[in-house]
Amino acid sequence: MKALVLAGGAGTRLRPITHTSAKQLVPVANKPVLFYGLEAIAAAGITDVGIVVGDTVAEITEAVGDGSKFGLDVTYIPQRKPLGLAHAVRISRDYLGDDDFAMYLGDNFVVGGIDQPIRAFRTHRPDAHLLLTRVSDPRSFGVAELDERGRVRHLEEKPTHPGSDLALVGVYLFSPAIHEAVRAIEPSWRGELEITHAVQWLIDEGKDVRSTLISGYWKDTGNVTDMLEVNRLVLETVEPRCDGDVDEDSELIGRVRVDEGAVIRNSRVIGPVVVGSGTTITDSYVGPFTSIAEGCLVEDSELEFSIVLRNASISGVRRIEASLIGRHVRVTAAPPVPHAHRLVLGDHSTAQISS
Repeated sequence: MKALVLAGGAGTRLRPITHTSAKQLVPVANKPVLFYGLEAIAAAGITDVGIVVGDTVAEITEAVGDGSKFGLDVTYIPQRKPLGLAHAVRISRDYLGDDDFAMYLGDNFVVGGIDQPIRAFRTHRPDAHLLLTRVSDPRSFGVAELDERGRVRHLEEKPTHPGSDLALVGVYLFSPAIHEAVRAIEPSWRGELEITHAVQWLIDEGKDVRSTLISGYWKDTGNVTDMLEVNRLVLETVEPRCDGDVDEDSELIGRVRVDEGAVIRNSRVIGPVVVGSGTTITDSYVGPFTSIAEGCLVEDSELEFSIVLRNASISGVRRIEASLIGRHVRVTAAPPVPHAHRLVLGDHSTAQISS
């Protein structure tokens, strides 16, 4: 069995971060979200992985290499334009051959791994096996409807009136039957070849399409809110460790990991927090659910529930929270300006102004 990892796409919902960086490489707890997927694939016993890449191919290949550090053998598959998930399957036909494969969206995060669904797929050998999860608003997802036996009978992409609350998770398991399906469908109104249409084609042809309702946590990290939420979740599992230099005037409380080469002076850090190597924190407060990457500077500032990418600096800022700060960004305090009130008052008015 092989894996097909999708690491193309423009990442428009994470702009401006993704103007200069691949969305799959934005870090969660100081590790690119793509790496969590690759580790899950390796843990499931799959070693041959094709990664579909687009405009950010150089950055992806530099980060992943040949895959050996994950125990994988990686092949890169160029995709000229992101024309849909089914299009990614279509252009990967030569690499996939007649093997079964798992398709994993590189910006998705699945807690608990994919071992159990893969075992079920290998045991029963359906034509397709989908991972589903219940969501509060299915209109933003691909939605599955099941029959009385629990088999998938209908799929719809972002329906106005959903037939269920079962959303498709970004992991799909396929037999070679999917190749005929992706050749048979036409582009949707979005101009893309939708994987939901391909799987629906299998259903309409009487093929065996099954599903697993995952009980763990799943998130598409395509926007800042979801990225911060996944970061929070992963930080909950951080084990406290201090390999850096922390002076006696500083306080580390709870699950705080300070990597080697980091320096903390006269500061208070309340976990869960991770501090990357080469980062310096002075005269500051760092609150829970914050990841600070390597080579950063935080001085005379307050920071909480945020992700700071490498080589960023934050200086003299009273409070930052729920933020995603990119690489080499400089955040400083604004210079003081005179306070003034501008008024247009009618005749006989009374105004009270706090000075």
